[in-house]
Amino acid sequence: MNDIFHAVFSTQGFVLGTLVPFLFVLTVVVFVHEMGHYLIGRWCGIGVKAFSIGFGPELFGFNDRRGTRWKLCAIPLGGYVKFVGDMNATSSQPSAEEIESLTEAERKVAFHTQPIWKRAATVVAGPLFNFLLTIAVFAVLFSLYGRPVLEPTVAEVTTGSPAEKAGIQPGDRFVKVDGSKVETFADVQRLVSGRAGDAITFTMLRDGKEIAVTATPEPMEQQDALGNKVKVAVIGVVNNAELGQPRLISYTPAGAVVAAVEETGHVIERTGQFLQRFALGREDKCQLGGPIKIAKMSGQAAKLGFEWLVQLVAFLSVGIGFLNLLPIPPLDGGHLLFYGVEAIIRRPVSERMMEMAYRTGLFLVLGFMGFVFWNDLFGC
Repeated sequence: MNDIFHAVFSTQGFVLGTLVPFLFVLTVVVFVHEMGHYLIGRWCGIGVKAFSIGFGPELFGFNDRRGTRWKLCAIPLGGYVKFVGDMNATSSQPSAEEIESLTEAERKVAFHTQPIWKRAATVVAGPLFNFLLTIAVFAVLFSLYGRPVLEPTVAEVTTGSPAEKAGIQPGDRFVKVDGSKVETFADVQRLVSGRAGDAITFTMLRDGKEIAVTATPEPMEQQDALGNKVKVAVIGVVNNAELGQPRLISYTPAGAVVAAVEETGHVIERTGQFLQRFALGREDKCQLGGPIKIAKMSGQAAKLGFEWLVQLVAFLSVGIGFLNLLPIPPLDGGHLLFYGVEAIIRRPVSERMMEMAYRTGLFLVLGFMGFVFWNDLFGC
């Protein structure tokens, strides 16, 4: 009995070692996303009926002085803000009859009776707050710990690698990767790691002269900091302490924010690049995971320390924000797509078209969720 209790409730067990870190990561990301919708919606004068973390039966909650119900629900895989006039948690367009059922006071603050810019601002605020959370996390980490970097030099070239075939030699220094200037070895890795199979032009500095070579990165299975097996594109070059001249960059608070914005931009870019390549069948399906994989990663990060768990929050926050901007109803991007069409044709999209789009979008979203669940359980 004691062994079972220890396995479940110790810091190495399921509850404290995996479940609690998972709930922390997911709750923070969801709360920030929904708080973006809530705050901008309130700023735009839109009434809010409910703010929920989780779906399903309510576990506990309270009503604030404005009549908003704040609640925690049993299924912690998401959340929502329900505005006045919403007939469901997805804020889909209500019918004319449903709008007519509102009182005069409710129609004034109902979401769907607001100008397009207010609706668009409220919707885009969720993903925007996710990106701001990532910036805040990186800014704090850069301020506290700085950032270790290596010079973008080549110490060794792997035999038979794309780098050797391209003519890259030990002692060469990377100057540009496909026209993008690089300053550290991490810059080179960032620009190469997601482009397996793509011919990339490298500008190298050799004996004081710049030369251009072309190499095609190959996928290689590696182990990340959390112990997960990932496939990363490489060209087969190695750095070391002698040529890399490792140093730690320290930041002022303002400098940390600037660096955090830049780093968040890189993460967003890599996320979009990955999803684009995945849609074209050029990425390993096992790179995508759902709640089970996130829970496992949360447990692994927690064992390494709280700062690792916070970094996972930052990366997951970008992923949630980016996915929500995809132009697929009922995601935030789907709403924005309809608002854009409405602004062009100067009238709301017809109820029939909205219904068809929401059904198709919901099918796609559920299909994607089923795919990542299958990956979690059986596929990988």
